[in-house]
Amino acid sequence: MPRLNIDSEYLADTLDKLLHIPSPTGYTDNIVRFVSKQLIELGLQVELTRRGAIKAVRQGKRPEGARAIVSHLDTLGAQVKFLKSNGRVSLVPIGHWSSRFAEGARATVFSSKGGYRGTILPIKASGHTFNEEIDTLPVAWENVEMRIDAMSRNEEHLDRLGIEVGDIVAIDPQPEFLDNGYIVSRHLDNKAGVAVMLASLKAMQDQQLKTPVDIHFLFSIAEEVGVGAASIVSPNVASMIAIDNGTTAPGQNSDEFGVTIAMADQTGPFDYHLTKKMAELCQKNDIRYQKDIFKYYRSDSASAIEAGADVRTCLITFGIDASHGYERIHLHALRSLAELVTAYVSSTVKIKRDFEEHGELNGFTRQSTGEAEQELSVDVEEEELGAQT
Repeated sequence: MPRLNIDSEYLADTLDKLLHIPSPTGYTDNIVRFVSKQLIELGLQVELTRRGAIKAVRQGKRPEGARAIVSHLDTLGAQVKFLKSNGRVSLVPIGHWSSRFAEGARATVFSSKGGYRGTILPIKASGHTFNEEIDTLPVAWENVEMRIDAMSRNEEHLDRLGIEVGDIVAIDPQPEFLDNGYIVSRHLDNKAGVAVMLASLKAMQDQQLKTPVDIHFLFSIAEEVGVGAASIVSPNVASMIAIDNGTTAPGQNSDEFGVTIAMADQTGPFDYHLTKKMAELCQKNDIRYQKDIFKYYRSDSASAIEAGADVRTCLITFGIDASHGYERIHLHALRSLAELVTAYVSSTVKIKRDFEEHGELNGFTRQSTGEAEQELSVDVEEEELGAQT
């Protein structure tokens, strides 16, 4: 079955709502509730882990050999490292991002008495006071602090506000949706991926798509700190597609338009057969695509594999400029990803052996070596062996 039509207005509107829900790793309860309600409205039952990772299964013709689609709900953020004598707070990052992108950001610190607004500033922020020192201050988290927008001139004032070491700080996304399709915001990684999944599901439900196997919609809550999909992949899932960002930068092949298929990240190559299938589906369904390799990057799939899940994994991405900073993407890539997801979940399962966790050699996949005659002889030998047994 070909790709389905995607409701781009729903996709963009959902992304906007997601961006306005603070969800740094460790502070994801509210976005878990929002996404769960969206899934329920779209007709699925929701199952949560103890900490809030989401699994929602859309039934297909059979549960074995299920396919999973995964994105993460958590974003970058910060925590209070210690209270300073000047009434400001020192910060440490949640996830890996530079303090260069934190400087000047508006943010909220969530204390025991509620949220307080503030600004992350260099410790030497005033040119009228520090002159050229504001330009020579090294880029480091030790050289920024959060100014709280409340009466806070010393540690005692901070204590009265209920602000403590370890409090979570959420960075304002400041989203802009431009008429030409560009979207500029923080935290597009990976709320754009979540919006793609919900838009894909909406298309499946609206158009009553039937799939050969169950489709597991998974949403992790700690990908930015390396945990990812470690605890939400069921044993009957045979393959998993992660949706995340692909970096558009010098030396990279990602693009802000179309689908970028990741061939490998810092953990190694993705599944040969699954990545090949993604490219073939793009070709067959006239979906623009390109391939890329990411040297300093890992996704939900890595955490699932490391946790012991025996699944084929693949990463499909939307090209993003200035990842983990003030990011930019294009709606074309998001729509393309959603189209590819619908084409994938409805496609025929070619590797029937994947219906079972374990099996014999007969039916196991092969990879081309360019020696067609030799491969044919191996096929005959396996068929004969299978007939004998």
